[in-house]
This record gives sequence, structure tokens and C-alpha cells, in this order.
Amino acid sequence: MTLRIYNTLTREAEPFVPQQPGQVTMYVCGPTVYGYIHIGNARPVIFFDVVRRYMEHIGYKVNYLTNFTDVDDKMIRRAEEMGITVPELGEMFIKAFIEDTTALGVIPATQNPRVTDTIPEIISFIRTLEEKGFAYESGGDVYYRTARFPDYGKLSHKNLADLQYGIRIEVDERKEAPQDFVLWKAAKPGEISWSSPWGEGRPGWHIECSAMVLKYAGETLDIHGGGNDLQFPHHECEIAQSEALTGKPLARYWMHNGFVNIDNEKMSKSIGNVVNPRELLQKTSAQAIRYIMLTGHYRSPINFSDESVAQGENSIQRLANARDNLKHRLSSVSELVPADPSVAPRLAQFRAAFDAKMDDDFNTADAITVWFQTVSDANTYLKRDAACAADIHAYLELIAAFDRVLGLLPPEAGAELLDAEVDSLLAERADARKRRDFARADEIRDLLADKGIILEDTAQGMRWRRK
Repeated sequence: MTLRIYNTLTREAEPFVPQQPGQVTMYVCGPTVYGYIHIGNARPVIFFDVVRRYMEHIGYKVNYLTNFTDVDDKMIRRAEEMGITVPELGEMFIKAFIEDTTALGVIPATQNPRVTDTIPEIISFIRTLEEKGFAYESGGDVYYRTARFPDYGKLSHKNLADLQYGIRIEVDERKEAPQDFVLWKAAKPGEISWSSPWGEGRPGWHIECSAMVLKYAGETLDIHGGGNDLQFPHHECEIAQSEALTGKPLARYWMHNGFVNIDNEKMSKSIGNVVNPRELLQKTSAQAIRYIMLTGHYRSPINFSDESVAQGENSIQRLANARDNLKHRLSSVSELVPADPSVAPRLAQFRAAFDAKMDDDFNTADAITVWFQTVSDANTYLKRDAACAADIHAYLELIAAFDRVLGLLPPEAGAELLDAEVDSLLAERADARKRRDFARADEIRDLLADKGIILEDTAQGMRWRRK
């Protein structure tokens, strides 16, 4: 079966065909780093981690990018409240994001571009739009001229008339039209800013992602992802900017995940039901959180509650018990027992069924069902008096393959750092060295050494192995 992806742009499930055979470039909008992520932010992080894992599972080399928005209005306000600079705030919560996502079993992205590392490219991008007539300066701000882009609204299926008469838009007399959006903001006194042809200022939100995609991934992505709330205006504006600049599609496939409700209510600061993983992980396993996120279809809303957490923990325990029981039995089997000829065909059917579910627009819920069917089959096998080592190894290998995609198994008793945790720490160490924070880099090196991780410099970069 061919992988099919529901494309938000066309509102259809389409066969996935990458631009370059065997390679996938995927960009998922990352956090604005002014606070800890909440469980709603965690859903796309976990889901697109699984998309990336499955792509690699079926043989693709994946260039996976997720950005850090490390300057914007919220960050400026929060930094003022805390009495620190915007860069200091950014470093604090980038570190927290890496810690939280590592704890959730998320494999580090291939690249984590930052807005503040992309300012020259953002300015160049805006200047080109201005030269082409898609942007105009007004009072030190620069706006995108939406009327100039006929396809504005094609992702969210809105048109300019709908936007003008049916949607609330802030009125700004400096704009030519209410739908125009800001590309560059003039700085207020004391705010963080950069020099530009339009004076001191900073980029608008939408232009940041467009410029980072162009700089780090090229003109057209295979997949662009994010939460449903980003379809409009963020992704719509990204399309308008990027396609006006390049004349090429920004992305071939657009993917958007649904929201997370808390006890069947929309998560909201006003009603005080915002949950963040950092607090949740003190009483809930990372695997149970991932399980909840993956047992509903990614495009549908899911409900997070004490009941769903309890169900998740029980389900994860069943999966872990099956693995552990197989390994325990392996220690006592006789090498003389022949393989059961019926096992390999059954496992091949489970493997094919799992892949078929994932090929159907990443249907993780049904893929998990296949995993439980495999567990049931393994439990039945273990009830026999005599078992074959080769059969048990086959069950364990298949379960491990499922886990490499979904990341639901807890570490085995006595296990040290997970591979994903090591990779994340190495990414943080590389970033610290880049920022010349050698104290933090040495701290991470010593932590890894204490955990039995040996670092090796190679021609291809830093590698690691266990003692």
C-alpha cells in the first residue's frame, strides 16, 4: 500500500510523492519561547515525531525542521515582567522545551532554526517582496499587500470578501486594506530591534517561518505541519509571502492536527485548565501521554482527563509486560525446540497490517490496535510448554519495530538514557558550544560520561556509543 496523506490544501487524501526519491523535507512550526509548553503544544510535537519516525521506518531520509520563535511581542512583555533580556528569556525556555520534549521521547529535529539567526534573510525577503509590489512601508512598519496575491485564502478556504465582512480584523489606518498583515514592525523605545531599510524594528510573526524555510530547507517543502489553529492566518500568510517571492508552492502537503480538550472543555487560561507536560510528568509517564495523543486520529480533537491517563497507563503496562515476559521466557528456552512454522506468517501479517494503518494518513489509533493483536498472539504463544528462541526473537523484533515508530514502551528495568535523550543532549551541547557557553557544554559532556556514553569526533561530526 502507498502512503497517503490528507492534504489540508486540497481537502483530499493523496498518495505521497516526495520531490526527491528517498528524501523528505518537513517543517513543523515550533514554539514561541516565552513559557513552558502546554499539553496542546505537545500534541503536534509528539504526532509529527511519529510522522518523522514512520517516514524513516519505510526508508526515507528525513530532514526535519522545527523552529524556535525567539523574538515577538509576548516575549518582550514576559522579559520585562521577569526583569531579563529577550535573548535570556529565549535561552531559558528553549532549554525547557528541549528538556520537556526529550522527556516525552521526542527525537531531536534535524535542525532547529531560530528567528534571531535569520534576521538578514528576513530583511532581504521583505525587500524583494517590496520590489515586486507585494509589500509597502507605512510609518516605519511594512505590510503585505494581500490584494496582490489572488490565491490568498486557498489553504483555509477563505476569500478576501469573507475576511472583510465576516471575520473580525483589527482596524489600522496605516494599512491599505484591513486584510494586509505586518512583515516588519517599527521598534518602540527600549525594545529589542535590528537595523533595516525601514528603520529599527523586528520581523512580524508570519515572515519569520517563510524566511527560515527558505534559508534552511529551500523553496518548496514536502510537508508543512502544525496545529489547526495555524491554518489561518499563519500558514495562509506564509503561503502568500513565499509563493509571491519564489513563484513555487511553499509545500506539497499541508498537515494539521486537532486540538486537545481537558475534561471535555477547551483548554483556556481564563478557566484555569491549562496543563503543561513539565508538571504532568511528575505523576504521569511519558509513554501514557504519548499513548493518549496517538489513540485518536491526529486530525480530530482528543480529550485529556484523569480517566484517559489511567487508561493510558494500563495500556502501556500491557505492552511493557508482553515485552518483558518474552525476554524472561527467552532466558529459559531450549535451543533444541524447533520454530513453529505458523509464527512467521502471522507476524508478517501483523507487520503488513501495521504499515497499512500508518500508510492510511498515519492512522496511529488502528496501528496501536495491531500492536495489541500482536501482544495477544505473543501471550498465547508463551502459554505453550516448549517455546523456540527464534520465535521469541521474532516477536521481540516486531514489537521493537512498532516501538521505533510510536515510541510507547518504557525503558527496561536498569536501562540508562534512551537514545533519543542522548541525541537531544548532544544537540543541546552543540548549541551551547555555538553560543560559546562552554560551561554548559562541559556539564552535558560530564553527564553523558557518567551515564556511560562515549563521545567521538569523526569526519562526519560528533558520534556517540555506549561503554
